[in-house]
Amino acid sequence: MQTATVYLIPIILHEDEIALQTIPSYIINAVKQCSVLYAENERTARRFLKKIWKEIDIDSYAWHTIHKAETEVQQSFKADIAQHKTIGIMSEAGCPGIADPGQTLIHVAQQMQAKVVPLVGPNSIILALMASGMNGQCFQFVGYLPVDAHERKKKIIELENESIKKNCTQIFIETPYRNNQLVNDILTTAKPETQLCIAVDITASTECIQTKKIKDWKKGKIELHKRQAIFLLYGAG
Repeated sequence: MQTATVYLIPIILHEDEIALQTIPSYIINAVKQCSVLYAENERTARRFLKKIWKEIDIDSYAWHTIHKAETEVQQSFKADIAQHKTIGIMSEAGCPGIADPGQTLIHVAQQMQAKVVPLVGPNSIILALMASGMNGQCFQFVGYLPVDAHERKKKIIELENESIKKNCTQIFIETPYRNNQLVNDILTTAKPETQLCIAVDITASTECIQTKKIKDWKKGKIELHKRQAIFLLYGAG
C-alpha cells in the first residue's frame, strides 16, 4: 500500500560554519527524495540547504512556510499526504517537532498514517543537558518563562521548588535580547546552592557551557545580550 513519507530534517543551531559538522551527510539523501518542503523559516531553510548541498535546484521544490501551522498550511499538508508525496519538515534551527511549530504537521501526518522519519541532528535542549552535569534521568523543558518580571520570578521559584521536590532538571529559554534580564532574575531569586547551567552558542566556535552554583555565578559579570542561550536549573535539596 502506497503511503506518504515525511522526513523531519534537522537544521544547524548556529550560522557559524563549524556548526555544519553537526549535520550527518545522509540528510542530503533525504532532501533529494522530497518534492515538498515545509519550513518554519523558508529563508533560513533555503540558505541551510545551499550550504550542505551546493548543487541543489532550490526552486524545484514546492515551499510552504509553517508559521504556527495555520489551517491553510494544514490543508496543503493534508493534500500532499493524500497524494503520497515525499515531504520534508524543517525547523528554523535544530530538530523539527521539538519546541517547534512543525509538531502540528507531524501530528497530522500520524493521524493520516503517513510514514514519519526523524533524522539525526543537533538539539540544543539535549546537548545542553548532556554538558550540564545535571540530572539526565528526570528533566523537563518548559519553554519561555513569563515576560512580566514579577511573574517570571514567581516561575523561577516554582521551578526551583519542583526541581528540589522531584530531583528534576528544569530547562528553559529566552528571547536573546532579554537574556540579561532573565539571568539577573535567576541570580536574585534562586537559592545560593541551586545550580545554574548557562549554555551559549551551542555547536558554534564561540560555544560556552558552564554549570555553577548561584552564589558562584554572582561573583562575576554575565553578558548574554542577543546571544543564543539555553538555561538549566537544578535545585539542591
